[in-house]
Amino acid sequence: MTTRPDAPALAVDSHYELDYRVAGSDSPRTLCSEPGDDFPDVLATARMVGLMELAAARLMRPLLGDGELSVGVGVDVTHLAATPLFETVRARATFLGMEGKLYAFRVELFDAGGKVGEGRHTRAIVATERLLKSTEKRLQAAREARA
Repeated sequence: MTTRPDAPALAVDSHYELDYRVAGSDSPRTLCSEPGDDFPDVLATARMVGLMELAAARLMRPLLGDGELSVGVGVDVTHLAATPLFETVRARATFLGMEGKLYAFRVELFDAGGKVGEGRHTRAIVATERLLKSTEKRLQAAREARA
């Protein structure tokens, strides 16, 4: 994880919100691949988590230097209510503070009916090149294991 002494600070309780219109591709039904798979046409939990992560990542943008990005490290969320397809949701990430080198967030998702999901999310700042090298090593190890 990258730590720059000259990096700007993120104020506790600062937040970022984004609006998103739920599409058909956001349904868990798109994951059905075997007979018997049955999921409703609503916003998938995985997409909800992705929107929460995106809000936190955007809040961290000013902290990133050249060649850096933020990555999700931990997620602990509860999906409270179903959102129908084609409705608009709002994801909100609120900075809680640092946990060592990790940035901790309260994350929430709302639709017109109220709160849809809530939880905690942590992110880290990493060097892009280092992350890509690590990924390539994992791919190479997987290729060698299959050979």
